[in-house]
Amino acid sequence: MAQLPFVSAARPLLAAPAGRGPWQRRGGPPGRANAAGGARRGGAGARVRAAPARRAAPAAVEAVADEEDEEEVVEERYALGGACRVLAGVPAPLGATALDGGVNFAVYSGSASAASLCLFTLDDLEADTVTEEVPLDPLLNRTGNVWHVFLEGKQVHDMLYGYRFDGVFAPERGQYYDVSNVVVDPYAKAVVSRGKYGVPAPDGDCWPQMAGMVPLPYSTFDWQGDLPLKYHQKDVVIYEMHLRGFTKHDSSKTKHPGTYVGAVSKLDYLKELGVNCVELMPCHEFNEVEYFSSSSKMNFWGYSTINFFSPMARYSSAGTRNYGRDAINEFKLFVREAHKRGIEVIMDVVFNHTAEGNEKGPILSFRGIDNSTYYMLAPKGEFYNYSGCGNTFNCNHPVVREFIVDCLRYWVTEMHVDGFRFDLASIMTRACSLWDPVNVYGGPMEGNMITTGTPLSTPPLVDMISNDPILGGVKLIAEAWDAGGLYQVGQFPHWNIWSEWNGKYRDTVRQFIKGTDGFAGAFAECLCGSPQLYQAGGRKPWHSVNFVCAHDGFTLADLVTYNNKYNLSNGEDNRDGENHNLSWNCGEEGEFASLSVRRLRKRQMRNFFVCLMVSQGVPMFYMGDEYGHTKGGNNNTYCHDHYVNYFRWDKKEEQSSDLYRFCRLMTKFRRECESLGLEDFPTSEQLHWHGHHPGKPDWSEGSRFVAFSMKDETKGEIYVAFNTSHLPVVVGLPPRPGFRWEPVVDTGKAAPYDFLTDDLPDRALTVNQFSHFLNSNLYPMLSYSSIILVLRPDV
Repeated sequence: MAQLPFVSAARPLLAAPAGRGPWQRRGGPPGRANAAGGARRGGAGARVRAAPARRAAPAAVEAVADEEDEEEVVEERYALGGACRVLAGVPAPLGATALDGGVNFAVYSGSASAASLCLFTLDDLEADTVTEEVPLDPLLNRTGNVWHVFLEGKQVHDMLYGYRFDGVFAPERGQYYDVSNVVVDPYAKAVVSRGKYGVPAPDGDCWPQMAGMVPLPYSTFDWQGDLPLKYHQKDVVIYEMHLRGFTKHDSSKTKHPGTYVGAVSKLDYLKELGVNCVELMPCHEFNEVEYFSSSSKMNFWGYSTINFFSPMARYSSAGTRNYGRDAINEFKLFVREAHKRGIEVIMDVVFNHTAEGNEKGPILSFRGIDNSTYYMLAPKGEFYNYSGCGNTFNCNHPVVREFIVDCLRYWVTEMHVDGFRFDLASIMTRACSLWDPVNVYGGPMEGNMITTGTPLSTPPLVDMISNDPILGGVKLIAEAWDAGGLYQVGQFPHWNIWSEWNGKYRDTVRQFIKGTDGFAGAFAECLCGSPQLYQAGGRKPWHSVNFVCAHDGFTLADLVTYNNKYNLSNGEDNRDGENHNLSWNCGEEGEFASLSVRRLRKRQMRNFFVCLMVSQGVPMFYMGDEYGHTKGGNNNTYCHDHYVNYFRWDKKEEQSSDLYRFCRLMTKFRRECESLGLEDFPTSEQLHWHGHHPGKPDWSEGSRFVAFSMKDETKGEIYVAFNTSHLPVVVGLPPRPGFRWEPVVDTGKAAPYDFLTDDLPDRALTVNQFSHFLNSNLYPMLSYSSIILVLRPDV
């Protein structure tokens, strides 16, 4: 149990008498004047009153004050009916911290003129009523810009909490203090509001009152000796996954579909697939019904964070039970059980914006605490929108970057996650609003003319994360672009630590596999781990996270089925979503196509997966692509809580879903080949390029054929070729005296002959059918197909 940090005097809070605070409800008495001058928007409660620090001194005492100090007499304060004594508290750490004998509360707010701690029971929270309010004295309960208070007593652990702040309400000055709001502590470790996913509050309110969980002084979870797996990144295969969507479909047949517990029951499937790392789409607390006031859409993906410390409570089978603590334990259960199966857990974190949106958005947390600190603002209070979602988190402000680092540390130390993927990470490289080099670097910079939002070569936040001792060894992945046009793939400030979602890999591979001229050389660079992007900066192939499809954009099946997007169901007249998809429908638009087109689509999906698994770097694929999941051509399904976003376990089990077998075997093949996960970029001694004839690659503008052979410690040598022409070809294989090439993968063949395993009953017969080619070091390739051969002794 932590001890209360040393305070020069454990002074009781000097303020109003014990009992309920002056602000009984969020609505409060309407029409109150702003405490800082000017009219207040909406209703508000009475203002916090700070009592004098000392009793009035009698004249006789004043006369001898220089000779003898009179002992200070103070009035002790209690809360919760006298069950908890109210003390001054300490300013660090921020958040609610269980200490010896009680809980310390500390929150940053640099511009508030008054503050109070609001306590709720679960019943009162549902009734939108503050159970008890504890005003904070600016003399005793404020140190610098941190407000703090210590509640001594056990009963406080059975409460929820939030804060009420007073101050200027002047949007044109970037201030949104409004005492009609009780706001969530940014450091709250669980947020409690609605208990059931997708269901608004009983009165239809999409934004009911939220409150934070008060922590216990002990842990209620058994990690069973869990330790980080610490895989080298070159050995990782990443599976991007939506936690709710993974098991929500009825065909999952799980007891708790759409939850952390439900996902645990399917972890063995991921192990069978060959995945050793899952990248969870946002699991921080967000509001899935935030759109309900204007439409029936859901915020399914979750890229609209309310609180960065709290796991999404409605992904828990427990909901708000036990004040949100059970939701924390269920997330821990998922991590622990994933680690038992050799699977790391990476979190997709959205430190580029929050759910509070622009000036028309709700006041939930950061905005009501210190808007000008937490958000990037223009001189007249307007919100910069580099995120495309209404606001931009002010990442490089000293307070904000400390908050982000604290948050990352918490998820690593307390929740045992193995890394982070940073959504729109380029925002973290932009200069904060009110940029001041003295404020950031401690001294002036000659010729400094940096304005808000300017990309920085050494952004303070990225520097802090990269050099933080606790985050050492944690996987850090940047989505190296933002909605403001900043594109940093290959140029993200990295300290030789950060890897990147390689969007250039995705675009180049899509172009070459569908047969676009002029991409043979660029495709070869992708196979080598994109050295043109990463080698000069001192990084390695595994700093490139290679992907063809992800959550946003077409699925793998839709990539070969649709030339156009079909997003009308999103309610935005098909204006949303990416228009530049680099897809090819293989000759006919839509799912209902001729047999020849369907066969070509199967080849193309396999071609993409082969490319992903034989490329240097870190392969990543999206949930469902391994069985050919379709979203009907919708490339922006952020708002649909139904089958288009659900993993279809029934489809995966269908006999026609032979793609799953192929993908499972390809991930296994990659793990077996030492040469497909190199520590450094391949050299000319390891890798040799070929064309239709061995040793004669064709890098011309019209080339649609790329092949290479690679020495391998386990396989001896492998030969890989891609023919993306509309014509078949017979390729010459590099001669190896005393050995012969034996086919393993041929996407031109029907399953199960697309991947020849040793246990395939008629494998020898199948190989023998090609003996007249192989004996002459030749192999026939269908149009739009790829092959892998391994070297065997010629006996």
